[in-house]
Amino acid sequence: MRVCEIIKAMPNIRIRQLNTGHCRPMKSLFKFLLLTVVFTSMTWASSESIESTAGTQPQPQIYVLVHGASGGAWDWKPMDLLLTSRGHEVYRPTLSGLGERAHLATKDINLTTHITDVVNTIVYEQLEQIILVGHSYGGMVITGVMNQIPEKIKHIIFLDAAVPNHGMSAMDLWPTMAEHPVVDGQVFFSWLIKGSEAPHDVPQPLATLTEPVAFENPDAHELLATFVPFINDETAAAVRSVTDPSWKNALSRNWPVHSLVSDHNAQRSHRKELADLLELVIRPASE
Repeated sequence: MRVCEIIKAMPNIRIRQLNTGHCRPMKSLFKFLLLTVVFTSMTWASSESIESTAGTQPQPQIYVLVHGASGGAWDWKPMDLLLTSRGHEVYRPTLSGLGERAHLATKDINLTTHITDVVNTIVYEQLEQIILVGHSYGGMVITGVMNQIPEKIKHIIFLDAAVPNHGMSAMDLWPTMAEHPVVDGQVFFSWLIKGSEAPHDVPQPLATLTEPVAFENPDAHELLATFVPFINDETAAAVRSVTDPSWKNALSRNWPVHSLVSDHNAQRSHRKELADLLELVIRPASE
């Protein structure tokens, strides 16, 4: 496989200082991918790169943070406190059957239930012009929210999250989820810690992962959105950008990509950097 073949498979990549008329061997792949992907189609976020924005006070925003699979609002409390301390308004709905609502878990809870959890939070709190943020599985949920109430949304941010097409389920994007054991309609993920005390990750209803999402509303397709993958390094990013279905979907929609060097749970390990990035990606280019 040659570099030019990889590049042709990467939609919406602006090529700079690269002649693809001559195919180079595989050993040059990462060098060329870094030139084309890392420096032209995405922004890298770290404590150093975000530091340049320090000192500029962003406008207060309304953030609605949607957690990932097996989690809960509890996992985003530190991020809530951090963003609130910066003058923002933050909401953290817990999805049905998870977190402090784990006692309500049934096999009948599905993706529609979780979408409704977030839609009702927005509607009953009478929120407008929100920044809707979804982490991991939360990308499935916020996609459904986009489809239902696009008029309430100012910007959407997918944090290392699922970016499904219309009619796709979480299992479609992540087939390996089928490897987790299911007991009484609940998925017991491999990362659950048996005997741990709350707050902690809990099993999740299987139907939330198998129900396809609707994303056919033209107004939802016009919303401003940003994809933020959490990556280990530049090499990992180069590979994921051409293999990760969610990353490829984001690029195909012409969404900007801002990568954050972090593990999958930046809300735990890189809170300040993540808060800086949540403010940065929604700023007008003129700022």
